[in-house]
Amino acid sequence: MPFKSVTTAALAALLLVTPALAEITVEDAYARSAGPTAKAGAAFMIIHNSGDADDRLVSATADVSKLVELHTHIDQGNGVMKMTHVEEGFVIPADGMHALQRGGDHVMFMGLNGPWAQGDTLSVTLTFEQAGDVTVEIPVDLERMPGMGMNQDNAMGHGNTGN
Repeated sequence: MPFKSVTTAALAALLLVTPALAEITVEDAYARSAGPTAKAGAAFMIIHNSGDADDRLVSATADVSKLVELHTHIDQGNGVMKMTHVEEGFVIPADGMHALQRGGDHVMFMGLNGPWAQGDTLSVTLTFEQAGDVTVEIPVDLERMPGMGMNQDNAMGHGNTGN
């Protein structure tokens, strides 16, 4: 077999076994705090992965607080919910989405450097295992009620793939 044919065949085989990287987009992002004296705030959004491989949101950074973590709420029973840090992050399935929403998974900002006002914008860098860093400009919306604005068909399936 000529060298060119062997090289072409090897390259084609490599392309077949190399997974496609995740292609991440973020929609309907917003952040809120409990008011001008709040010491913490949170960001919510729908993260889409249009790639052929699962990805994982592993961390977030921002200069608006001393600490930024990925959090979720866990049902402790008897109507008690506990918020906790999720060190392993959140899977964003291939050709799917994951909703970060109130009462569920979210980006948590602790030790705010100052108050957030309606209409402010936070620059937040989300770090994914495959896609790397994705910087998102997130508007502060102190007036949004739970469930407002999010694509309910997708967001209510929290963590499931959406079509």
